[in-house]
Amino acid sequence: MLLFPRFAALAGAAMSLAASAGPAPAAVAGAVNTADTAPPPPAGRYLNLHQCVYNGPFLPTSFDLMTTLVPSRDGRFSAGTNISDTPVAAAVCGPGDGNYEPNVYTAAEGYDLTAGRYLNLHQCVFWSDFDQDHLTTVVGTTDVKFVAGTNVSNSRDTAPNCGGGGTDHPIPLLSSATPLDLTAGRYLNLHQCMYYYDGYHDHFTTFARSGDGRFGAGTNISDTPDTRPSCGAGDGRFQLIPVLSGVKALPLH
Repeated sequence: MLLFPRFAALAGAAMSLAASAGPAPAAVAGAVNTADTAPPPPAGRYLNLHQCVYNGPFLPTSFDLMTTLVPSRDGRFSAGTNISDTPVAAAVCGPGDGNYEPNVYTAAEGYDLTAGRYLNLHQCVFWSDFDQDHLTTVVGTTDVKFVAGTNVSNSRDTAPNCGGGGTDHPIPLLSSATPLDLTAGRYLNLHQCMYYYDGYHDHFTTFARSGDGRFGAGTNISDTPDTRPSCGAGDGRFQLIPVLSGVKALPLH
């Protein structure tokens, strides 16, 4: 008997903001050019992670959840993850495809990039025996049973901090804490790798490396923006789904 049944899906709405810049000031005669000596300005103070969780229809033996942080290649499962001077107020997600729609585990959180040297990305993967389904979370503002401890700190996290999962079980082999050095480059390249196994009608996502390299994702910080996701090949049953995978290069400076 399932003690904590998963909730029904719910859709959310959000607004996008645009800012315009004024004309550049005119040069001043005799002024010192500091362009080569001053550090580049930050692109924004907050990394806003938009965790978009979609649920598929109830099936005779399964209920399918899948998570996106960046837009999928088909666009229907987009996520509004960005860097901004304003912390996010609500998740911005695509509408789904008619069968899959945003779920109550959808959430967003703004991380202050000035708070420390490392972005500690916590990937928490859970498994439900009842639903035969995985759920991946990365933020701490969802159901307390499924929170993830992503943070910005001067310390490197080496073990994931994940909720207990209730009747779902955390999967240590697929969960991870990845410390990303914010001083190591100009771009946070956030990789999203989506896998699917038809036997369970189950999608699940990874965003970082974990103990099982077959499902690793290549999230990194670099001076080069990544344009293609780097993903493990899967294990033969769970296979990579390229159209639902993706990468987003977020400028840190």
